[in-house]
Amino acid sequence: MSLDWTSLSDGELAALSIAGRQAAFAEIVRRYRQPVFRLARACVGEPDEALDLVQETFVAAHQALPRYDAQRAMKAWLSTIAINKCRDWARKRTVRRFLSFALPIGQAETIVDDQVAIDDSAADRQELERVTRAISTLPGNLKEPLVLRTIEGLSQAETAEVLGISQKAVETRLYRARARLIEKLNAS
Repeated sequence: MSLDWTSLSDGELAALSIAGRQAAFAEIVRRYRQPVFRLARACVGEPDEALDLVQETFVAAHQALPRYDAQRAMKAWLSTIAINKCRDWARKRTVRRFLSFALPIGQAETIVDDQVAIDDSAADRQELERVTRAISTLPGNLKEPLVLRTIEGLSQAETAEVLGISQKAVETRLYRARARLIEKLNAS
């Protein structure tokens, strides 16, 4: 008799994965790869980089699974890992950009163009891309609560837990993030 992986709780899947059942972790990935991708894409603004960060997130999660608290929501736990991977990516990108300017012009890497690609087939797709790019340019302390709360649908308490801040700080940062986002969208 085989297990119906889809009917198991996140805690049960974590326990089975720790015990060596690869299919259990595959089910965790199946359940949460889209939310983790949306989070990473909103943070970094580049789909290819977001895919790499999703993979890094699940590799790190698999290694850290013995430390997972089954009483905590798996989505919040994975979001914490993804946010940390996005922060690491941003730090590395800053260093690479700095170093690329320090190299002779012939050896410098090209800097990614932050302009939205034009997609003639769907205007709403362009708008989504424009908003995603604008979100990705927000400072991390504003972008992270906005993405977790509005895109990923975490509660204010879960967002506060993921970011290690108070619920009031989440509320304040959301207000500021939305105001800054509106400014950016109106300016472009």
